[in-house]
Amino acid sequence: MYKNAKARGWIGAALVLAAALGSAQAQTRTVNIGLGYVPNVQFTPFYVADKLGYFKAEGLDVKFQHGYVSELMPLLLQGKLDFVVGDPEDAVFARAQGAPVKYVMAMYQRVPVTVFSLPAKNITSAADLKGKTVGIPGTFGSSYFALGALLDAGGLKESDLRLASIGFTQLEAVRSGRVDAAVGYVNNEVVQLAAAGIKANTIDVSRAYPMVGAGMITLDKTISSDLARRVVRAAQRGLKFTVASPAQAFKVAQPVFKSGGGTLDVLKASVPLIQSDVTRSHGLGYSDPASWARALAYLQKSGKVSAAAKPADFYSNALISKTLK
Repeated sequence: MYKNAKARGWIGAALVLAAALGSAQAQTRTVNIGLGYVPNVQFTPFYVADKLGYFKAEGLDVKFQHGYVSELMPLLLQGKLDFVVGDPEDAVFARAQGAPVKYVMAMYQRVPVTVFSLPAKNITSAADLKGKTVGIPGTFGSSYFALGALLDAGGLKESDLRLASIGFTQLEAVRSGRVDAAVGYVNNEVVQLAAAGIKANTIDVSRAYPMVGAGMITLDKTISSDLARRVVRAAQRGLKFTVASPAQAFKVAQPVFKSGGGTLDVLKASVPLIQSDVTRSHGLGYSDPASWARALAYLQKSGKVSAAAKPADFYSNALISKTLK
């Protein structure tokens, strides 16, 4: 009889546990996040947040969808994606055209764009670009607007150089001599050249265009939801782990982007971009209001955004947790 009582106790406990697990599974919410282009080392914080269970701990089953941001933003507006990781300008111009979206978490604290060239070209300042052929992915995104701000600060116009739309072939175009310089990234092409023993000349654009870098974008109506807070908190934990342990984060994430998706050196070069004095005070993912104000001032000066627009129209820090467990 005693044994039967114990058995009933164990069975009862098991049933309670099963019910609890079933309830937790029932409450799990699928969240769909669009990540730009293809699986890549640059998205390591998000892969880490998935692989280490940060999304799961928030009751979320995350699904990533890769593609060009121009393809992903319409899916966000249609409700087929909950968040999109893109450039801040993707949110700015979508909202300027009436789309109810905002940028809500900065993966990078400054735009990682640079103008790079081989040492033999002797291009070390904006003035040196005059008359040169400069490769650019296209007339869109942070790379294009950062270049425009750099030229403006240097007293140049686009017509003072030859812009070549080369897609994402900047490294090959520079190495082959097809262009004199290209607009690329300090945490990508410059790192790859260094790995090949070439110390590239680079021109910093962040003073001319002090915008934050790629980050999370969502719909206005989502910002006030508990879902948004949970998603951003999990992503912040991914950022935190990546900053604290880049080598371990790379190991966790590499099965997603595989050997062709980037190197540990690229990730290590990205880590300084994730942090700043602002994040140390306000939390990883926080957008610096001063950066937004100065960058938006350039976009307004160039006629790309209405003079009546305010920085807070385009971004929010409401979802950022100052302290993370």
